[in-house]
Amino acid sequence: MTTLTPRGPYTEEELEKLYPRNLQLQLVQVLLRHGERSPVSARFRNHGLTPYWPYCNSARQLTGVIMSTQDWSRFDGLNYRRRIETFGPNDLPVIASGPDGQFDGVCMPGELTDKGRATTLALGQRLRHLYVDQLGFMPRLISDSDMIYLRATPLPRALESVQQTFWGMYPLSARTADFPSPTILTRTPAEETLYPNDGNCRRLAQLARAFAQRAADRWNDSDDMRYLSQKLGKYMPDPTKGIAVDSRPRLSGIMDTVNSTLAHGPTTRLPADFYDPKARNIIDRIGVEEWYAGYMESTEYRALGTGALVGDIVTRMVGNVQRDGRAGILEVGGADGDDGGRLLGRGRGGENKIKFALSGCHDTTLASLLSSFGAFDSEKWPPYSSHVALELFSKLDEMPAIGSINERNAATTVPLTGSGGAKESRSWWATLFGNGETGGDRKVPVIESSARTPTGELSHEQRESLKGYYVRIRYNDKVMKVPGCMADGKHLDGDNSFCTLEAFKAIADKFTPRDWKKACLSNLDEPAMPHKIETAGF
Repeated sequence: MTTLTPRGPYTEEELEKLYPRNLQLQLVQVLLRHGERSPVSARFRNHGLTPYWPYCNSARQLTGVIMSTQDWSRFDGLNYRRRIETFGPNDLPVIASGPDGQFDGVCMPGELTDKGRATTLALGQRLRHLYVDQLGFMPRLISDSDMIYLRATPLPRALESVQQTFWGMYPLSARTADFPSPTILTRTPAEETLYPNDGNCRRLAQLARAFAQRAADRWNDSDDMRYLSQKLGKYMPDPTKGIAVDSRPRLSGIMDTVNSTLAHGPTTRLPADFYDPKARNIIDRIGVEEWYAGYMESTEYRALGTGALVGDIVTRMVGNVQRDGRAGILEVGGADGDDGGRLLGRGRGGENKIKFALSGCHDTTLASLLSSFGAFDSEKWPPYSSHVALELFSKLDEMPAIGSINERNAATTVPLTGSGGAKESRSWWATLFGNGETGGDRKVPVIESSARTPTGELSHEQRESLKGYYVRIRYNDKVMKVPGCMADGKHLDGDNSFCTLEAFKAIADKFTPRDWKKACLSNLDEPAMPHKIETAGF
């Protein structure tokens, strides 16, 4: 529910099982929840919880972009310190202070804290250890980020978490001296699909309200809710009304504050009753049902809440398989789409042949994505700095005779993938996992992209191009299984955690909208609940 306690690195034996010798890693797409943050709203101030938290030391050393001359192509940086002004007695302005009177390093609501920066930095370091050090899939040293897709939602905590994770994966020591600025993609809030965007999708808002109301009807008069009211009701603004799914604050709001306080120091703690294990388990279980049951039961909910994102994920997979370079180039503005790169004379910035994607998002992103594939059953609310990794593999037609992982890690020197041409040490294990351009030595023809074409409408040639490729989902290093891939012929022989790409795409197609904006304005007069449960993951 709160801070993630990551497992240790995979052992050699675990790697042997997780990454079979007859599969080659082609593409990795990681979606990460931002790190620890302050609460998005000030709650329980009447019981001593300060609204201003002293955990954002980045506010002491912020940098703004400044135009210092009339040359519109050149900018300077203004270093500054931020303090927060608020209302004081008689509405006179005062500087907001932390619980011990701190004026500096005070957090805005929902801001990524120092701990959040540390845990996302550590996530990047764990990703580096797996995909660089252990597997050799990504290079140790990079001269540009052309093989890496970076994206974040408009919320600063998501962007900062992506920056911290990227830094952990590729610190300064892992970048060449002339490494250009990486491209980080964002969308306007009206078009954001990295989280369930019910604020800009009217039909999704209708569905979300309906499933939230169903949760309230199911739980408000339950023994579990009575336990919560008995334990925590006295802390509510109106103790006589108790606690409910739709109380003020909502049950999910209480969970948000509990989780935020648990992740930080003792000066920002609630009374001990809030941390009662039974109460926390009840809150988590009801919160997961309220927010994510719709994805498990309604195709329309899946389509509007996460379908556009899933469509993008599958598009990159199919583009990788069909060697459709446009799948990477168009996403970031073309092969020469970075003005900064051109001005610096480097000619870089057109990310293509993407091998690794890193997207900064939210708890609702991860849980809705997994729920849409039927892979979130009995899971708890995603902790801070959680991540989902979607890995694409190709099956090798022939395998070299190789020894242990240690033997595979005997280094050889090969050119670094990317435009910079730097060289680095690369393991024999890395030769098994390839550079993401071909499936071993197999020749794959470049054919018209079918990424957004439903599987049932593919030509014979397009369907054949998907064969021999497999998709696996890992959530916080736990392998997740898609129920629709359990049947014979829809997974790798001997391991049903590897969906065939064709089966995975067919499942995704069922809730990938052709026109998300149009779908958001459709069915507004229709019932929100489906006539029968439309089970996810098939």
